[in-house]
Amino acid sequence: MFKDQKPDEVQGWTCVYESGAQYDAQMVQNFFSDQGIDSQILSKRDSAYNLNVSQMAMVYLYVPDNQVDEARKALDDWKEGIINIDDLPEDAQDLEDE
Repeated sequence: MFKDQKPDEVQGWTCVYESGAQYDAQMVQNFFSDQGIDSQILSKRDSAYNLNVSQMAMVYLYVPDNQVDEARKALDDWKEGIINIDDLPEDAQDLEDE
């Protein structure tokens, strides 16, 4: 029944991440924000049912078409555990220097 659920096509935006849980998409959206990547969440959560996970609550994260490559690279780096040290706040960098 839900196997064919796919992200909507939105002009000027591309879906780069999908999840069955809202909090997963929000974590990725926060990560993108830290990387300077614009993003928007589109939730397909069915409010008739009190479900917030699974195929009845698919959540899609879209980025502007001109940031797709940057977003996919950031996702790959995140999955691999690669974090750019220059992105740390100044106070965190001071702790590393000690």
